[in-house]
Amino acid sequence: MRVMKFGGTSVGSGSAIAQTVSILSAAHQPDKPVIAVVSAMSGVTNLLLGAAEDAAHGRLVDTSDLRHQLLDRHLVAAAETIRDARLRQEAATAVAALADQCLRLVESVQVLGDLSPRVNDWIVSFGERMSSRLVAAVLQDRGVPAEAVDADQVIITDGVFGAASPLFDRTREAATARLRPLLDRGVLPVVTGYFGADESGATTTLGRGGSDFSAAVIGSALDAEEIIIWTDVDGVMTADPRLVPEASTLPAVSFAEATELAYFGAKVIHPRTMQLPAERGIPIWIRNTFRPDHPGTRIGPEPVENGAVKAITAIPGLSVITVEGAGLLSVAGVTARVFSAVARVGINVFMISQASSQHSLSFVVRGADARAAVRVLEEEFELDLLRARLLRVWEDPDLAIVAVVGAGMRGTPGVAGRVFQALGAEGINIVSIAQGSSELNISCVIAAADVARAVPALHRAFELGRTVR
Repeated sequence: MRVMKFGGTSVGSGSAIAQTVSILSAAHQPDKPVIAVVSAMSGVTNLLLGAAEDAAHGRLVDTSDLRHQLLDRHLVAAAETIRDARLRQEAATAVAALADQCLRLVESVQVLGDLSPRVNDWIVSFGERMSSRLVAAVLQDRGVPAEAVDADQVIITDGVFGAASPLFDRTREAATARLRPLLDRGVLPVVTGYFGADESGATTTLGRGGSDFSAAVIGSALDAEEIIIWTDVDGVMTADPRLVPEASTLPAVSFAEATELAYFGAKVIHPRTMQLPAERGIPIWIRNTFRPDHPGTRIGPEPVENGAVKAITAIPGLSVITVEGAGLLSVAGVTARVFSAVARVGINVFMISQASSQHSLSFVVRGADARAAVRVLEEEFELDLLRARLLRVWEDPDLAIVAVVGAGMRGTPGVAGRVFQALGAEGINIVSIAQGSSELNISCVIAAADVARAVPALHRAFELGRTVR
């Protein structure tokens, strides 16, 4: 059994859905069942998020226009792909009913002027609910037995709205109960990505890009043979091809390498996707919906040695927050207090650096979170700042992390030296540097304006781009 996930661009139009259905139809065989996991049509989740925010902040939402925007693309795609009039009408009716339910929620937010995380998750789930009905109908039109399945019947999570985590044992039970009977009857389930439900039945989302994670959860819960992430690129690249035109597709990476690349800016796969398949040894493939003959990239349990470094990636739009002062040593539990305070306001930390003198402690956050981080730390250390045990808490803005990733770096001398030499030759200043004990990653903080020179320079320094296109 295989789980195939299709992203927003893979269901973003009638022609894209036709290509997706072609892939699913070819894969669906009596002795090799397939489960599809689908995202919302590209742009729909952002549309719903924007409408919910506008409604909550008192900005008038034209619900008739919103309804038109939601329905137009789905109905046009249905008209382009579903030949049977009855199936086309059933799909249109199902999609319209979902759109109307979503609009009632938006209207209630507008009346109350309040958008709770629970209601927000419910609203943004409707993009996937609508696309799953459409894909299932097109499959039926092609003669493939298919049924749309809402993931709140399959993935059971904790109650953290906006970033829920699956409760695996409960999910295994729910997925088996809901999906196994369909597979046994030869039906292809088309499951919504991105969301699940807590134990009370309330819809919870898994975070943006969470449809990849949904596929990993379902595949792991049902002991799939493999998980295939169908997207609009050929696989995991040696670098962003917009920065490095000669970047190429990596034929294989390890779970650990893929996790590092995803965490440090490679958008081809969600960072949480690898955990459960890695625990169960289920390979993940990244393949291109629009170039299905391309072999793509295999993410597997074994490390694949292709030289010391596999890929270069970058995260722009960051800031470094520094807690500084000669009296830092005398402040009890300063490190724990720093990160406890930051965690209280839900700020993600990308990288940590501390001077050996313990005179300063720095960490990297998104630029959008920097002001909140400084504020909460000034509140936490207010007394220490007044007594001059700490000098200041400050932000260094407009920065980026450039990461050099590869399992082959482990125990290989000279890698860090080549990183510094390549950046130095370009006149790029390194603000901060970190390497984890796993030696999978060397991360450098540089000015965001230097990323366009840093990534190609590092790509050349490690002679990447010679693998399969």
